[in-house]
Amino acid sequence: MSSHKDLQKLTLGGLLISLGIIYGDIGTSPLYVFKAIVGSQHISDALVLGGVSCIFWTLTLQTTIKYVVITLQADNKGEGGIFSLFSLVRRRAKWLIIPAVIGGCALLADGIITPPITISSAIEGLQTRFPHLPTVQIVMAIIAMLFFIQQFGTSLVGKAFGPIMFLWFTMMGVLGIVLIAQMPSVIKALNPYYAYHLLTTNPGAFTILGAVFLCTTGAEALYSDLGHCGRSNIRVSWIYVKVCLILNYLGQAVWLLQRNGQVIDLNKNNPFYQIMPHWFLIYGIGIATVAAIIASQALISGSYTLIAEAVRLNLWPKVKINYPSEQKGQLYVPSINWLLCFGCLGVVLLFQHSDKMEAAYGLSITVAMLMTTILVSRFLKRRKVPSYIINLFLAVYLIVEGIFLYGNLGKFVEGGWFTLSMGAVLFSVMWTWHTARKIRNRYIKFVEIEDYYDILKELSDDESVPKYASQLVYLTSANFNSEVESKIIYSILQKQPKRADIYWLVHVDVMDEPYTRNYEVDFLVPNKLIRIDFKLGFRVEQQISMLFRKVVEDLVKKGEVDITSKYESLNKRRIVGDFRFVVIEKVFSRSHSMSLYERFVMAYYAQLKKVSISEERGFGLDLSFVTVEKVPLMLADPEAVVINRIV
Repeated sequence: MSSHKDLQKLTLGGLLISLGIIYGDIGTSPLYVFKAIVGSQHISDALVLGGVSCIFWTLTLQTTIKYVVITLQADNKGEGGIFSLFSLVRRRAKWLIIPAVIGGCALLADGIITPPITISSAIEGLQTRFPHLPTVQIVMAIIAMLFFIQQFGTSLVGKAFGPIMFLWFTMMGVLGIVLIAQMPSVIKALNPYYAYHLLTTNPGAFTILGAVFLCTTGAEALYSDLGHCGRSNIRVSWIYVKVCLILNYLGQAVWLLQRNGQVIDLNKNNPFYQIMPHWFLIYGIGIATVAAIIASQALISGSYTLIAEAVRLNLWPKVKINYPSEQKGQLYVPSINWLLCFGCLGVVLLFQHSDKMEAAYGLSITVAMLMTTILVSRFLKRRKVPSYIINLFLAVYLIVEGIFLYGNLGKFVEGGWFTLSMGAVLFSVMWTWHTARKIRNRYIKFVEIEDYYDILKELSDDESVPKYASQLVYLTSANFNSEVESKIIYSILQKQPKRADIYWLVHVDVMDEPYTRNYEVDFLVPNKLIRIDFKLGFRVEQQISMLFRKVVEDLVKKGEVDITSKYESLNKRRIVGDFRFVVIEKVFSRSHSMSLYERFVMAYYAQLKKVSISEERGFGLDLSFVTVEKVPLMLADPEAVVINRIV
């Protein structure tokens, strides 16, 4: 694994990787942005020059200043992304869970709309040469294949992403320069006056803003992939990417200005393809299609990482996570893969054409950017940045993104409802899982473990009780070494008394850093009762069986514990005793003490539990050595029950 310092080094390889995995979404936006801005309006100087000006200043304010300059400072041990940012600031205020969850859900919803719109926009270019080509079926086939290959890992094709995206951006830049040479005066569009003039004189200004916002929809990926590329590589590569993007937008503007006063069907005459020489068109469409697939791959991989982090932070049901290759960050979440797959195919079937998908695009990502703004402001406060600078940052970006949100709200009826609905469903899952855990914890009773030292020691030595296991391991949620759940004591002493040579308590703490892997050992009763606290980063796979075995091996080597079997026949041959994990599943008993809202949450939670993997699988325990015990989480106090005896 690369060290934090290595990731910050500026290298040619790092720049190429940045081009390959970060800029897919924002880099394919020229396929549809100008098409969305102009729509069915008459082409005019004000509309075209104002459109380019809006694009340039949006990329400058949103992508360059907010993300590349400011947000990349929120570096969590080399990692980025909304949950990494949340981990940095979550201890400052409990309410920050709300923007973190909303932002995470909005990004996942964006992952459902990005592949269809980018791939459709690329494939539809073929209709300029083959008007009757069935693009919907081709798009669906590409999407289905893309999701199918995820299970095998993408590290092999990932190595080709950088050179392909370099070719893509260079192609866009060169095509733009060729057109700009025909009308050099178009460069004046970079003057912010043209953006101001368009937005103050055009009656459809907010609709135009909703379309302009599409040019910066991939900005969140800049921060999410901080750990893969490093801050320096992202910042330097962004300079090249932004120049190529602006050159291409200016080139499209020239083509449109040459048709001043006309109304053009841009779905059949996409400016992006119209600026290509006729002989190059088929090659251009091929490169655009590959770039669109790379953009989709980046969103899909980002969704896996987001869900994996949410699981570790207890914001999502435990799901199966596979690691198809040794490459850092390479993971595959089957349930999310197929959820995204069916979602993307549904989008293609529902909207059919990229111009209709544009209406569904942008609304959810605006919400995600607003949430990032809130979290970044708390990060700046943590860094002791002067209050007036934080307030200025908040004022500028809440206004800018608020205006973009308002502009995108106009798309709600036309398609924005789809991504917001998806985001709302995802939010309900995350919020329910988080809230249910808080409710459950409220009813868990902890006892002082010191009160049970003597009886546990006596039980361990009591040969009249059949031995349950040589080494008995319980997972505990108690944060303090002095406490333990009463249900664990009940399991050991009363629910079939369990004699063991050594009792182990294992606790897992999810740390704010991404890749921390530490542990602490507390010998509560030497060689009888031992507690291990694992401190694992929010991106570390929780393979507790493997980690526990490693810790025990270290303790044995240092002579701190003896795990040799106490059975005479095995002890004299120094054979290690058996290990057994006990997982206590807390089941709610019927109770009227919860509010209607809490009952609804727990009912929803119960349904989510059915589709999530079990606790023992989630913690990576060896199932052949696990016993699961179900215990009621709430019992009515017997003293409160009145019953009369009939004589």
